Amino acid sequence: MKAMVVREAGGPFTLEEREVPEPGHGEIRIKVEACGICHSDAFVKFGQFPGLQLPRAPGHEVAGVVDALGEGVDAFDIGDRAGVGWHGGHCFKCNACRRGDFINCENAKICGISYDGGYQEYMVCPWEAVARVPAELSPAEAAPLLCAGITTYNALRNSGARPGDLVAIQGVGGLGHLALQFSHRMGFRTVAVSRGKDKEQLARKLGAHEFIDATTQDEVAELQRLGGAHVILATAPHAKAIEHIMSGLHGRGKLMLVAAAPEPFAIQAFAMLSGKMVHGWPSGTAIDSEDTMNFAAFADVRPQIERFPLEGANEGFAKVMENTIRFRAVLEIGS
Repeated sequence: MKAMVVREAGGPFTLEEREVPEPGHGEIRIKVEACGICHSDAFVKFGQFPGLQLPRAPGHEVAGVVDALGEGVDAFDIGDRAGVGWHGGHCFKCNACRRGDFINCENAKICGISYDGGYQEYMVCPWEAVARVPAELSPAEAAPLLCAGITTYNALRNSGARPGDLVAIQGVGGLGHLALQFSHRMGFRTVAVSRGKDKEQLARKLGAHEFIDATTQDEVAELQRLGGAHVILATAPHAKAIEHIMSGLHGRGKLMLVAAAPEPFAIQAFAMLSGKMVHGWPSGTAIDSEDTMNFAAFADVRPQIERFPLEGANEGFAKVMENTIRFRAVLEIGS
């Protein structure tokens, strides 16, 4: 089989011929049909993740078909449509797992980091990392939902917002363009906050009821004019922008963080005493991925994607890092 592999930190993705892997006990082999290219793949590309072992085939937005089952696997059948996201498995034994908090497993695995991911024609992973892909979604459509999709959908559905509440999506990019669709379909009064008037038409098409151009408008004043946001979903990793927009919250509003700004931001303690909250949210486990894809299928939520062949991983990754992708990059590997 073919695989695009990082052999040394900072080096290019290199095309390799490899033996097709065999699944071990409790594992599933997936014939990969599509794999999204995520900004987080930089952890592998530049050797930045603690404990990472190279060479490694990255990729944690995997969509394909179950091709083989390891001993002890009875939850899936060969031929099932399957996907794998960031959460690549858990131990079932640590205290977090014993409480059902699998996303915080002390021994959690990450697809494409702990083991080879979807930048290859076949991959092997623990069975508990696998989500079922609905028939309505093509592999290329499903792949980004396993990262950008689950991240925004799961955060919104756990935000406490109710239909009719004002929900602001900060950023109209890889995460934000999906968040707008999810927010609208969930019945929230959806506000898109972005820099530049050029994204207004698209934002409204995706579901925004209101659009705030942060280059010409004060987003805080505009959100307060609308009554204050019950939820602000921060999808753009810019600390100063996050710090500023917090003042646009309703008195008991919640800032949901799904973008990791590299630098810290300040919180004014006095302003929080009304009951405001800042809440980080992880992506989710396989069942959350299934929920995301099922909702997207029946609510007609779809990622906007640019497609590349497996051998185009270097080109696609470069465009992701340059922020010139609109809005998710996907490797199409097989059918």
